[in-house]
Amino acid sequence: MVQTIDGIRLEPGEAIDWIVLDRPEAANAFSGKMLERFSTVLADRRDTGAPVLGIRGAGKGFGAGMDLGEYNAQGSAMDDVLRLSSYVERWMMLWRHPKPVIIAVHGYCIGVAAQLASFADVLIVSETATISEPTIPIGGGFIAPVWTNQVGGRRAKEFAFLPGNRIDGKTAVEWGWANAVVPDDQLVACAEVLAGRMAQVPAAVLAMKKRSINRALEAAGFCAGVGAVAESDAILHLEPEVRAIRDRLRTDGLKPVVQSFAGPSSQDIFRLHRGEVTIES
Repeated sequence: MVQTIDGIRLEPGEAIDWIVLDRPEAANAFSGKMLERFSTVLADRRDTGAPVLGIRGAGKGFGAGMDLGEYNAQGSAMDDVLRLSSYVERWMMLWRHPKPVIIAVHGYCIGVAAQLASFADVLIVSETATISEPTIPIGGGFIAPVWTNQVGGRRAKEFAFLPGNRIDGKTAVEWGWANAVVPDDQLVACAEVLAGRMAQVPAAVLAMKKRSINRALEAAGFCAGVGAVAESDAILHLEPEVRAIRDRLRTDGLKPVVQSFAGPSSQDIFRLHRGEVTIES
């Protein structure tokens, strides 16, 4: 019987085992228990199960990032570094996993969820996917640097510099962040067909192909860049202006603070100045 444990559901299959982010009441935001369960299932699938691993979200979207209700900003800077590093280390388990990892993104994919998706071996997005930075700018250099080797420096900066900046599935493919965009109702089926074709290749061959490509990316600096994101984010958390925003969150609540940073995405601004769209004030 398939069941959800701590927000994670494992759906075994013949060609692909799905890890499903299944905490829809919290928009699949990662809690501490959910992260621990995610790591446990990843480790278990190294030597058991189907030849391909898949990750997708249940409900209306892939994931809303971290559960801010569990976030404690009162610890030391080193506590913050270790906390942030633990997130990246979990995603690096995907990088080091011997099996190909297909991630299927639909609906919202926000903040740390977008960071997680960046570690896919193959990334498929749906036509309704919206990939976004956190709306409230209380961190720095944690999400977008992971994108740099995939989309290039200027696009990573474009993505990071606007609060709550977002791109759709089509743009994600044009930028090189995702492999393909497909209709929502074809997202899982597409991933499963890909997995079926991959499963025809012997497991050892798949593992070595993945290893060799990863080594090429590591030689180009991927791991060095990823290794620095926790420290840069922790440093930003100490900035007086960032602390002031956190104080506003405590006194005013989430919704009005989010609204104060709301605005058009960079891509909407470009479309506006090309005369393709109008943006209501």
